[in-house]
Amino acid sequence: MEELRNKVAESGLVTIDLDKYYPDQEPMLFDLKNFLFMEMLLKEKDFRESLEKHDWSQYTQRDVAVFCSSDAIVPLWAHMLIASKLLGIAHAVIAGDRDEAIKKTFIANINAIDAREFEGKRVVVKGCGDREIPSYAYVEISNKLLPVVKSLMYGEPCSTVPVYKRKQ
Repeated sequence: MEELRNKVAESGLVTIDLDKYYPDQEPMLFDLKNFLFMEMLLKEKDFRESLEKHDWSQYTQRDVAVFCSSDAIVPLWAHMLIASKLLGIAHAVIAGDRDEAIKKTFIANINAIDAREFEGKRVVVKGCGDREIPSYAYVEISNKLLPVVKSLMYGEPCSTVPVYKRKQ
């Protein structure tokens, strides 16, 4: 009887699951609209007073997305003022809505990967999982790994789509 061999395990492939780099918690939302006069106009004195009264502790060690859901024209310094209030409290302050905050955090997590650990290796970027991974994440991981890997593939170790192979 022939011995069973795990050819996938013997292949030396390294798998990266992008789901592991997806932000682990939802960003908190800071909607400027709630601090505007009639949700449309920024009155500096009132704006500053309402920010002073705001409970900033709720943002402790969280990513905070700062945006305005109304069509108000908000001066740029208002965003700077909010960032200053969150300094030392929030994990990160991101200009944009929920989706933009998730995108920026996801990209930052991918960029924090030490590409040297994949140098000269055959890497598979996992293609299926419990969560839908946006296309920008695949572009980011490609940008990160292409300069160092021997080959880059997409899919599962048992069924991959070749993306890149370094020329000798």
